[in-house]
Amino acid sequence: MTRDLTNSNIDRQNILNNNFALMEIERVADIKGVLFEGKYRLTKEMIANFFSVDTRTIERYTSDFSDELKSNGYELLKGRRLKEFFEQVKLQNVPDINVGNKTPQLAIFDFRTFLNISMLLIESENARVLRQTILVHVNSIALWMATNGWRFHCLRCF
Repeated sequence: MTRDLTNSNIDRQNILNNNFALMEIERVADIKGVLFEGKYRLTKEMIANFFSVDTRTIERYTSDFSDELKSNGYELLKGRRLKEFFEQVKLQNVPDINVGNKTPQLAIFDFRTFLNISMLLIESENARVLRQTILVHVNSIALWMATNGWRFHCLRCF
């Protein structure tokens, strides 16, 4: 059965709540950002560049799907945490993130939220390809687990 991740919040959450699938997709996708607090984080500019869309498109999606994205790891850094993030950018020699050091806040996305954006974004060919990759890996994991007698609620629907 074909899944349309752009329209189904339940299908998106089933995948995003599946740690086995997330680990495999993260390994295959090899997306890197700024290692901060034990996770790779991306700015909206990094995400816009990856998906070949304008940053305003990412802003529109973060506004339209704010609750869903926040529950999956999207956050605004301010104050001390923002300063620590910029320190990590410098330490890791991350190429210019197109954000001034004087900004009062910065939106960041972890890998899970990056995938969430890819599942929502209809304007990007890169997002479409990533959605296909996600579904292929989720289906492979579900088949492997079913073959080996493993059952997990979040995989049964795939």
